[in-house]
Amino acid sequence: MSTIAGTTPIAVTIAGSDSGGGAGIQADLKTFSALGVYGASVIAALTAQNTLGVTGIHDVPPDFVTAQIDAVFSDLPVGAVKIGMLSRPETIAAVADGLRRWRQQAIVLDPVMVAASGDRLLAQEAVSTLRERLIPQALLITPNLPEAAVLLDTDPAENEADMLAQARALLQLGPRAVLIKGGHARGEESVDLLIEGKDVIRLPAPRVATRNTHGTGCTLSSAVAAGLAKGLALEEAVVAAKDYVSRAIAAADRLTIGKGHGPVHHFHAWW
Repeated sequence: MSTIAGTTPIAVTIAGSDSGGGAGIQADLKTFSALGVYGASVIAALTAQNTLGVTGIHDVPPDFVTAQIDAVFSDLPVGAVKIGMLSRPETIAAVADGLRRWRQQAIVLDPVMVAASGDRLLAQEAVSTLRERLIPQALLITPNLPEAAVLLDTDPAENEADMLAQARALLQLGPRAVLIKGGHARGEESVDLLIEGKDVIRLPAPRVATRNTHGTGCTLSSAVAAGLAKGLALEEAVVAAKDYVSRAIAAADRLTIGKGHGPVHHFHAWW
């Protein structure tokens, strides 16, 4: 895929809103902007949250999610789609139907289930709908270790061999590629594994000692989508996204936001 010369790269985020600004729709749009991509959005849920946690979730009615999808895709030449928090089966079905109707292929799915604070963001009954309706449409899914375990109904991976085995199992659900993230693991490095077919790409980064990691997963998946919208191949987009997020985490303590888990620094190259 490539961006037509002279056109503006456009990416769309379909996710939940974070009233604290560090994750969700807000993190996605900041990431798109930082990486030179025009961002549009489809808001699937509203959350009342801050750096200390989530105090409420208000789901947007599925028919209005559909209306947003149709409004955006009927007008904008979208280069890539990032999907984040979809908390209900009916919402997941509406998104799956909408993206199929608009023939979207560059879909990056971050199966958001639990916030950094530990608050659950995905209803249990929605997991099977995610597996069956949306994951098979994805170009890439980007689960962390707990999310991969939930999708596979198993225990979280404890080492890279386990991560690789789980990533290959996730490929059987139908996505073209899996990026399994090792941020929840231990060790001096944070290692992600990108698996596409038989190819495995190991993506290590130094582990940064900071508690300001709110929105890391949202930021990574939206950075991949931004790269795809700009015409990068999948592996190139993932490598660039990993570098961007690593720098954003390393710079996170330059910000003083809230009393809990603060956000990564999306504009580290600018501020």
